[in-house]
Amino acid sequence: MKNNFHHILTKTVTFLVFIGLSEFNFGSTIIIDAKEKIKSISEGIFLAKSYDTLIIKRGIYKEGNIKIDKPLTIKGIDNPILDGDSQFEILTISSEEVHISGLTFHNAGVNYLKENAAVRFENVNSGSVAHSTFINNFFGIYLAKANNIKVINNFIRANGSKEASSGNGIHMWNCRDIEVSNNYIQGHRDGIYLEFVKQAKINNNHGENNLRYGLHFMFSDSCTYISNNFISNSAGVAVMYSHNVVMTQNRFADNWGAAAYGLLLKDITNSQITKNQFIRNTSGIYIEGCNRSRFENNLFEKNGWAIKLMANSFDNLFTSNSFIASSFDVATNSRQNFNTFSKNFWSMYEGYDLDKDGFGDVPYRPVKLFSLMIEQNKPTLVLLNSLFIKLLNIAESVFPVLTPETLLDAFPLMRET
Repeated sequence: MKNNFHHILTKTVTFLVFIGLSEFNFGSTIIIDAKEKIKSISEGIFLAKSYDTLIIKRGIYKEGNIKIDKPLTIKGIDNPILDGDSQFEILTISSEEVHISGLTFHNAGVNYLKENAAVRFENVNSGSVAHSTFINNFFGIYLAKANNIKVINNFIRANGSKEASSGNGIHMWNCRDIEVSNNYIQGHRDGIYLEFVKQAKINNNHGENNLRYGLHFMFSDSCTYISNNFISNSAGVAVMYSHNVVMTQNRFADNWGAAAYGLLLKDITNSQITKNQFIRNTSGIYIEGCNRSRFENNLFEKNGWAIKLMANSFDNLFTSNSFIASSFDVATNSRQNFNTFSKNFWSMYEGYDLDKDGFGDVPYRPVKLFSLMIEQNKPTLVLLNSLFIKLLNIAESVFPVLTPETLLDAFPLMRET
């Protein structure tokens, strides 16, 4: 009886394995090379079956707009170059499960109607582009109505001189569950752009010297931005019309200009801005129409204005932040205040701590009279370090007449957090 049971079980398993192997297609490998039988990428795609792998060897491939409409894995070996000849979109992907790696994309052509990209995923629910290089393309990577896409470890650089003739490095529209990690983006209009995107994860990217924003997103809720660097972009980073945003451990630095800031927040609610660094920006954060958000454990160092806080922002909490060596700690456009500042470190605080509890015994008023004067008359900035201005600021801090009386930190930290 026992031997019969083992005999039946062995036959059953053998049959199931046979059926499984026959039904499941592991895919074949197709080599594309000028020295091989298949010399063009388009031909390789045509011959390939779903889930095949295309290996593209070293060479320059100018094939116009290459379209992929089946699940494929495409790998480059020895840096093959796909060139759009400054006219075409290069790869257009309309299938699930297309995975691209190891390729170099040059010269996707400028087209204002089609918005040509080096790689476009459109109307798909899975895929990836990784470990690839993008040079001098109109748009680098374009995701439209795409979900569950990974954009990882890519180098993206353009040489744009005007915003009007430049596209974005990584562009997302009407997407969900996107991961954008460990990419370098330089010289595009916006380094990373999101519009109508949900639950994206933007981690460990570096955006530098882009013509407008290092990062720009609108109407994109429940997204996280962690450990990114946004350096020397023309206007910094802009975050607009979004909810439940988490931005933590990012660095916003060296964004200088009349309309530049490390981070612009406009109409943002229920968000967390924590453990970020704002260093050497015209304005560290410009806040307009933002409500119920928390700003905690951020570093503001050597900015023109650490924070510009407009009067239409309500119920925001600023706590455990460090304000060091900025020309102005906080500026506002109203005598009223509907936000809370508590337990921050202010390098310009000159109070004392007699009871040694770590908090200043005298509240700190971060809004200076002179900051209001500058908003009304920019040329007065030349008087920044004059004795007369220092006396005005001291008098206003003791008897506030023009600055918001309730905008103060009642428990200023005596040591940096």
